[in-house]
Amino acid sequence: MRRETGPAGCGSPHGAGPSSRTRSLTGNRPTSLAAEWRRVNLGWLGLLFWLLLVVVALAPLAQRRLLHLRRDGTVQRLGRARGSRVVTLIERRETHRILGIPILRHDEIDDAERVLRAISLAPETQPIDLIVHTSGAGSLAAEQIAHALVRHPATVTVFVPHYALGGGTVIALAADQIVLDPNAALGPVVATVGPYPAPALVALAQKKPAEALGDRTLALIDQACKAHEQARSLVAELLMAGGATGERAAEVAETLTGGTWTPRYPILVEEAERLGLPVSTVMPRDVYALMDLYEIGPRARPSTTTVPLEGPR
Repeated sequence: MRRETGPAGCGSPHGAGPSSRTRSLTGNRPTSLAAEWRRVNLGWLGLLFWLLLVVVALAPLAQRRLLHLRRDGTVQRLGRARGSRVVTLIERRETHRILGIPILRHDEIDDAERVLRAISLAPETQPIDLIVHTSGAGSLAAEQIAHALVRHPATVTVFVPHYALGGGTVIALAADQIVLDPNAALGPVVATVGPYPAPALVALAQKKPAEALGDRTLALIDQACKAHEQARSLVAELLMAGGATGERAAEVAETLTGGTWTPRYPILVEEAERLGLPVSTVMPRDVYALMDLYEIGPRARPSTTTVPLEGPR
C-alpha cells in the first residue's frame, strides 16, 4: 500500500520542521531565563544593600565599644600591676566616624560623680591611682574630689601625663604623691569673677579709691576678695593635710593663688619641686598606653572657668 505524503513542512514526520507551538516554547525560553536571572540578581542586590546599611549603622557603635573595652583593659592592667584602684579624670575629644569619615566631634570629661563614687567604694586599705588630664573646668567638682582623696586612708597617687591646670592642680595637691611626665605641667589656682582673675580685681581696689569705681566694679571686687580667700584657704588646707606646716602651707598657697603668675603659667617639675610639692617623674608606661587611646583635640588651655560679664566701669 502506498503512503501518501504531502508537501514538506505540512505535518510530515520526515523532513518536517517544528510546529508553531514548539517554536513558540523554544523561542520564549531564553527570554524567561534572562528575566528570572535578573529577578534573582535584583533580590541579592537588595539584600546586600540592606546588609551594608546595617553594617554602616552598627560599625560606629562596635568601634566605640571596642575602644571602651581597650581603655578598661589598660586601666585594669595598670591596677593589677600597682595593686591599686585606678580612676581616670581625662578631658578628651570623642569622634564618631562612619566608614572612617568623622561626622561628629564633641568634648567630654569623665563624670565627677563617677570619680567620687569610685573613691568612696574603694577599700580603706587599697591605694588609689588617679590619672588626671584637664584644663581646669569645674572648680566645685575638683574641690569635692580633692576632699574625697584627703579622706581616703590609703596612699593616693595622682598621675599627670600632660597637664592638670586649675581644678586639676587642686586635685593633685590632695595626693600623697604627684607623678608628672618630665614635660607635664600643673597650673596656678586662680579664682575668677566673670572673666577677671580675682587677684587682679583685689589689686585694682588697692590702687584706686572706692569713689573712682562704679557700683558694678565694687561688687566684682567684693566677690573677688571672697573668692581669693576661699582659694587660698583651700590650697593651704590641702597642703597641711599632706604634712606641710602651717607657715609653709600659707606661703605656697599665696604663691599659687595670689596672682604671682598669670592663670595659664605652666608649673613644670622643677618649679613644683621648688614649691616643695611631692613630685616624681617615674611614669608607668601603661599610663602613656592609656592616653594613646584618647583623642586630645586642639583646644585652648585655660586654667579657669569663666562666665562672660561686662567690663568694669
